[in-house]
Amino acid sequence: QLAETGGGNVQPGGSLRLPCAFSGGRFVSYVMGWFRHVRGKEREFLAGIDWRDSVTSDSVKDRFTISRDNNKNLVYLHMNRLKPEDTAVYYCVAVRQPHGSYQIMEIMTVNGVDSWGKGTLVTVSS
Repeated sequence: QLAETGGGNVQPGGSLRLPCAFSGGRFVSYVMGWFRHVRGKEREFLAGIDWRDSVTSDSVKDRFTISRDNNKNLVYLHMNRLKPEDTAVYYCVAVRQPHGSYQIMEIMTVNGVDSWGKGTLVTVSS
């Protein structure tokens, strides 16, 4: 199970950190990530992280970063210089780590995700 927190209202230019708590499995066996969804649009991949590497979408990589705490079973999305167009529901996701080599971007797809959180709303507005 995945549980996001930390959403809310923030002014343009502000920062926000979204924590996601993982439970019900072996955390280190999962590649963790974040998506967001704006109504009327497709869900957008933002970032993914496994035990050795992380990737961030080109659309946000100058402002967003992902991190994980394997001791606390937490994954975070750190968002800086927020813009009104960042307003969305943000979802924490988990993908069971494949055997063998893989690329995070290849496995972190809408159809490839094993578990989704319920989402947390972030509204960027003055």
